[in-house]
Formats: sequence, C-alpha cells, structure tokens
Amino acid sequence: MLDGLPGGALVSIAGFLGLLIGSFLNVVIYRLPKMMEQQWAAECAELSGHITDTPTATAATEKLSLTSPRSRCSNCGHVIAWYENIPLLSYVLLRGKCSVCSAKFGVRYPAVEASTGLLFAFCAWRWGATPAALAWCGFSAALLALAVIDWDTTLLPDDVTLPLLWAGLVLAALQFNAGVVLADALWGAVAGYLSLWLVYWAFKLVTGKEGMGYGDFKLFAALGAWFGWSALVPIILMASVIGAVVGIGMKFSSGLREGGYVPFGPFLAGAGFTAMIFGPQAILRTVGL
Repeated sequence: MLDGLPGGALVSIAGFLGLLIGSFLNVVIYRLPKMMEQQWAAECAELSGHITDTPTATAATEKLSLTSPRSRCSNCGHVIAWYENIPLLSYVLLRGKCSVCSAKFGVRYPAVEASTGLLFAFCAWRWGATPAALAWCGFSAALLALAVIDWDTTLLPDDVTLPLLWAGLVLAALQFNAGVVLADALWGAVAGYLSLWLVYWAFKLVTGKEGMGYGDFKLFAALGAWFGWSALVPIILMASVIGAVVGIGMKFSSGLREGGYVPFGPFLAGAGFTAMIFGPQAILRTVGL
C-alpha cells in the first residue's frame, strides 16, 4: 500500500509517526527506570520477608506501567488531557507549562519527539517503504530511549538492550540488512560484548573500580549485531573520543556528577546513529584512518 506513495508523502508519514512514537518514548524514559526500582524493591522485600502490600505502602508507591496511570503534572498532579499531549504542538500552545499550575515542562519532551520524528523520516527517505525502514525506525527509537535513560540514571535496561540485540540478529538472518550477513552479525554481537567485558575486568583489576556497567556490554553487542563485527572499531573509537571530550568539558565546567562519572551509553548510542546515517567507515575517514 505504501509502495505507491510519493517519496515526500512517505517521509512525511514516517515523520508524523515518529512524533507519536517520540511522545511514547518520553513515557518509557521516565517510567521504565522507576518500574525497575519498584521491581527491585519488591524482590528485596520478598527476600527479606517484609510485607509491602499494605494500604500505606500501596498509597506511598503507586505501581507504574508504561500505560498506567495516565500522565500527569509532577508539580500539581493535573492529569494531562489528550489535547495537551499532542506532540510538539501542545508544548508550543501551552508555552511549555502546565495548564493548571503553570509549572514548566522540560524542553527534553519536545526534543525527544522531534528527534524521533526526524530519525523516522530519515529511515523512510533512506530505505523507502521496506521492512528495513521499519526495522531501522525501531532501532532508532530503542537507541534514543537507551541514550536518555542512561544519561539520567546510568541504567541500560535489559528490556530494551536485549530485544535490540535479538532484532539485529533476526534482521541479518532475514537478509533485511544489506551488507550484514548473519555470521557478521553474530560475531559482531559476540565481539561487542566480550571486548567491553575484557576492558571492564582489566580496569577493575588495575584500579579496583568498575569503569562501566554490564548494560554497556549488551548495548555494544547489539550494535555489533546491527552493523557487523567490522563496524565495532569505528563505533567504539567515536564513542570513546566524544565521551572523553565531553567528560573533560564537564570536569572543567564543574558539571560532573558525584563520583566524577559520565555514562558511556549515550556516546555508544551517538556512534550508533552516526554509523546508521553515514556508515561505519565514514567514522574512520573522519579521523583520518
């Protein structure tokens, strides 16, 4: 059905769909870490034998999911109506404020929506009305959500990284990812995980500290599955250089968090987007290799 659409119409439809998905990603970014915390708390309570399902505990900690309760203002509790949640448009009309208490909403909300819309539009322009375009839209949404979640919480949820990894392998197996055969994707996933795993343990043995989390291993493995083993060096090179530059800049501007850490996931994600848009080898050409 979409095959007969003009290129501009297809890109526009994909961009609009991206805005809608971006609005949902804002929910995922905010709620998924909190859902993980609730799950961990429940498991700890169960192991310790504490009972937490009392009325007081239930009222203090409302159970979250990606679909309920409805979105609301964090300041006054006003439930966001559907017409206040139209991607980009509602933010502009409300001037970035709650319609009841005038508390400001972060600029991140429209930024995530706009970024997702642009990424979806690019995928439609690049791959047309094909299964590959749909797959790369999913890749873009997952990677964007992981980048923002990791920046906020230093968490890379398995609920996103593992499906992303398996999707890359399935895409290669179905031959929807041009230039990446299943063997390249498989060894890309293996090499991506093991390389950072080895770096982690070498750093820990030398310094006694943990330099990164296991979520970084899984994300790099997922990128290896999507781009193949030969793309791992360009991706890790770009992520490391940009991460070092940003980290140094934050240090001199006193922007580092307590403990002096900078999450690595956003830079892996940025390198992944660069590889998707320009190709992995373009990264090497940029640095003169």
